[in-house]
Amino acid sequence: MWAEAAIQTALRLIYPATCLSCDALIQEQHGLCGECRSDIDFVGGAVCDCCGVPVMGNDHGVADICDDCLTTKRAWTRGRTALVYGGVARSLILGLKHGDRMDVVGPAARWMARAAAPIVAPDMLVAPVPLHWRRMVKRRYNQSALLGRDVARHLNVGFYADLLVRQRPTPVLDGMNPETRQAVMADALAANPKQKHRIVGRRILLVDDVMTTGATLGSAARVLKAGGAAEVCVLTLARAVKDA
Repeated sequence: MWAEAAIQTALRLIYPATCLSCDALIQEQHGLCGECRSDIDFVGGAVCDCCGVPVMGNDHGVADICDDCLTTKRAWTRGRTALVYGGVARSLILGLKHGDRMDVVGPAARWMARAAAPIVAPDMLVAPVPLHWRRMVKRRYNQSALLGRDVARHLNVGFYADLLVRQRPTPVLDGMNPETRQAVMADALAANPKQKHRIVGRRILLVDDVMTTGATLGSAARVLKAGGAAEVCVLTLARAVKDA
C-alpha cells in the first residue's frame, strides 16, 4: 500500500493535476478549478422527470414535467441529465466529440451516474446511441459508448455497446427544427439482429452526450420498445435549454 501511495505522490509531482477546462493547477486529477466549476451548471434539485432539465420550484418528491416534455410526447419513460449545455460544459463536450478529449470521460460519467441514481433499477442495461460506421471510422470512437461504459460501471449494471445500430448515415442535426430532426431520424436506427434477445423484457437506460429536441433519443427509444424492452429511460451528459 505504501509503495502505491509513493508512486501516486511521485506521479503528482511529475504530472501535476490541472483543470479539465483551463489547465489551471488543482488538487485532484480530472477535476475543475473553482472558476470553471462556477461556469458549469450542474443539474440538481427540482428537475423534469422526463428529460432531467431543471424546473422551477422545490424538489418536493413529486414528478415534475417541463413544458417541452408536456408539449412533445416522449418515447421513453423517465430521463435525467448531468449538466445544462453551455459555457464550459459545451467546450468539454465538443472536446470529447471532436478533439479526442478522453480525459473528459471519467469525470463526465461520474456526473451522469450521480444524476441517474433516481431512475436506475438493478436489472437495467445501459446502451449508447450508436454512430454510423462511416462516422465511427472517421472519429475512431463513439463518445456515447465511452460514457455509457463508465456509467454502467459506476451504477453496477450491464452494458452493451451494440444493442442498436445506425443503419444509414444522418447529417448533423444542429440548426434543424424539431420536425426536420424527426424526419431525418425516421428509421435511421435499428435493433442489432445479433443482440435482439437482450432487449426483450429488459429495462434499458439509453445514453447520449447531449439532448436538444430529443429526436435521436426518441428514435432509439421507439426501436427498443418495438424490440420488446419493458421500459426505456434516458440519460445524457447535457441538456440544451432555451435560455442557456
